[in-house]
Amino acid sequence: MNEELNQEELIAGKHPVLEALRSGREINKIWIADGAQKSLTLPITAEAKKLGIIVQFVDKRKLDSMVTGVAHQGVIAQAAAFEYVEVEEILEIAKKKGEMPFILLLDEIEDPHNLGSILRTAECTGVHGVIIPKRRAAGLTATVLKISAGAAEHVPVARVTNLAQTIEKLKEAGVWIAGTDVSASQDVYKMKFDMPLAVVIGNESKGMGRLIGEKCDFLVKLPMLGQLNSLNASVAAGVLMYEVVRQRRSV
Repeated sequence: MNEELNQEELIAGKHPVLEALRSGREINKIWIADGAQKSLTLPITAEAKKLGIIVQFVDKRKLDSMVTGVAHQGVIAQAAAFEYVEVEEILEIAKKKGEMPFILLLDEIEDPHNLGSILRTAECTGVHGVIIPKRRAAGLTATVLKISAGAAEHVPVARVTNLAQTIEKLKEAGVWIAGTDVSASQDVYKMKFDMPLAVVIGNESKGMGRLIGEKCDFLVKLPMLGQLNSLNASVAAGVLMYEVVRQRRSV
């Protein structure tokens, strides 16, 4: 996952990183130098595992280049640029507006440019909130915020440990789950979306995970008339979002 790193987002050193974790601050990722003393890093890796935060072991020179002139002790963390919300807050936003919930669930979208583009379209189409997993997925980094053209400031984003469990909670709240799958039998333009809805967008290369697909109430596909059988994740998400808007405006 290649992305720009804003110096203001980086926390360097064992104690600063550990305190950031224990304080509940949102952390996107942690880098630890290969060969770093386990006595220094074990508490950090243990805390990160408990919180579902990605830890990557890299050459010490990479850390040196990330925070020039700073004594990082072989540990650097990237803090979220913005605070995340709870899933319940997203549902409450829709309720306060007197609207049927319209939510996006992103199943391991890894490219920060895709996430930024999706957030921008989500803001334009009135999506009440976006839900992303903590593991193996892009978070709210400086790159995402830049690509979203400020939309990330207006679209609530929830970051959850278990996407499958979150889907079950949404179902209990009366939200229908629509998954996107190129092998689905149902064409998106033949499906009705005038209901409390959460749309799942799968990973750029693998699509939706098997378990997530099984949790969906129904699967839809975009018609493919050319030689390729898939669209860029952010483009596919945009088409689906605007189809929901079109249908709801005509109701």
